[in-house]
Amino acid sequence: MLQISSQVFIPDGEIEIYAIRAQGAGGQNVNKVSSAIHLRFDIHASSLPEFYKEKLLALNDQRISKEGVIVIKAQQYRTQEKNKEDACSRLQDLIKSVGLVHKKRKATKPTKGSKLKRLDGKSRQGQLKALRGKINFQ
Repeated sequence: MLQISSQVFIPDGEIEIYAIRAQGAGGQNVNKVSSAIHLRFDIHASSLPEFYKEKLLALNDQRISKEGVIVIKAQQYRTQEKNKEDACSRLQDLIKSVGLVHKKRKATKPTKGSKLKRLDGKSRQGQLKALRGKINFQ
């Protein structure tokens, strides 16, 4: 069972996990051992609340297919168990990321003090540059 929040859980039956052969260098075991993990999670058929489903389907992520299936391939580690944990934690992070509600930014105006401070700094910098000019001895 994968815990998303205090009330939201994903049963293990909804997550399909397949062992596949990993890509890249691996020595003698590369053609024999299936240590990589292919995780598939169908958003439509899941028991997630509608809020999560809508947000996940609206997400523009290459791991989500047009049919609404999340596909995660984990092959970072040498053992199947660690790759399985990695794939599950990546799925958990993806679902948690859509659950966060961001605060809307309020447009604010600069204060009178900050405007005066900015203008004072500009005039001070202008005076400094004026002092760098040539001196006329007449």
